[in-house]
Amino acid sequence: MDAALSLAARGLGTTSPNPSVGCVIVKNERVVGRGRTQPGGRPHAETVALEQAGVSAKGATAYVTLEPCSHHGKTPPCCEALIAAGITRCVVAMEDSDTRVQGRGLKTLKDAGIEVTIGIRQHEAEELNAGFFTRNRHGRPLVTLKVATSLDGRIATKSGQSKWVTGEAARRAGHMLRVRNDAILVGSGTAVIDNPRLDVRLPGLEDKSPTRVVMDGRLRLPLTHDLVARAKEHKTILMTFKENDTSRLNAYKDAGVDVCLIDKDEDGYISPLAALKELGSQGVTRLLVEGGSHIIGSLFKADLIDRIVWFRASKVIGGDGLSATTGFGLKSLSLAPRFTLFNVAKLGDDMMESYHRDF
Repeated sequence: MDAALSLAARGLGTTSPNPSVGCVIVKNERVVGRGRTQPGGRPHAETVALEQAGVSAKGATAYVTLEPCSHHGKTPPCCEALIAAGITRCVVAMEDSDTRVQGRGLKTLKDAGIEVTIGIRQHEAEELNAGFFTRNRHGRPLVTLKVATSLDGRIATKSGQSKWVTGEAARRAGHMLRVRNDAILVGSGTAVIDNPRLDVRLPGLEDKSPTRVVMDGRLRLPLTHDLVARAKEHKTILMTFKENDTSRLNAYKDAGVDVCLIDKDEDGYISPLAALKELGSQGVTRLLVEGGSHIIGSLFKADLIDRIVWFRASKVIGGDGLSATTGFGLKSLSLAPRFTLFNVAKLGDDMMESYHRDF
């Protein structure tokens, strides 16, 4: 199952709106087939593994990180494929929360006389596909906040200089986060000031760049900006108000930008929940947020941040530097969003701390 989970992890960021699943087929203590969900969600992991195993699947055990599907979609049900291949045992990490499945795949396998074991490495499987489950349960993607600050929590000097707060190793780790997410979000201020490309620039992984999303209620993003200029070759979504000038919106559309019109929240800004629901409706399961401070503050206020990856540089900027988040009206410590630290890594002179909230 550990091997199957490792296979599944390789597909993160490429399979949405489907989960990333791993499958390993074992016969006589020898692996005869392995597979993971392919880009775009098809074919499924079981199909890939069974094709590799061929006739060796008969009498074998299949280890799968998520309950095999039982519904007819673009491909036949995986549970039926496993039965037809003649496997005699299926070990499954967890039941699928998709209403089209939810135990039906397991029942189909059992009714066919296949021995089924459920719950092996369930916690790891849940964490792996947390984005898929969050979208199923709440209609929005799993939100991971990525922040790079000084020891005193500043993202830039008082003049706005932010390149680079952290070192090269931390920046590489940040690009790996992009690889594992379906989309990456910034606000218009960050887009205009930092001029980010929001792509993956690690050797060999350039094609793993996520969808680029900009929240821009006032349409500040220049038409000459990279996020607009390369929109036809690299999917870019602009989220803005319904009331904005039609001719300006059409200019973005003509450049290849997908324009999404979002309602305002009670403070007159783009509603973060409505924006996330829109991304969820487009199949986004994992969203990486990289700023700016207003976007981060609004997401904290709306209680919509599920994970935090905090890169902390070994330097101090001072109280006149720019904070990672704007205020969000917190009046009591008891109301402060709380997260659980689950990993710490040293990256050169920097630290990477990972936090999560249960969902």
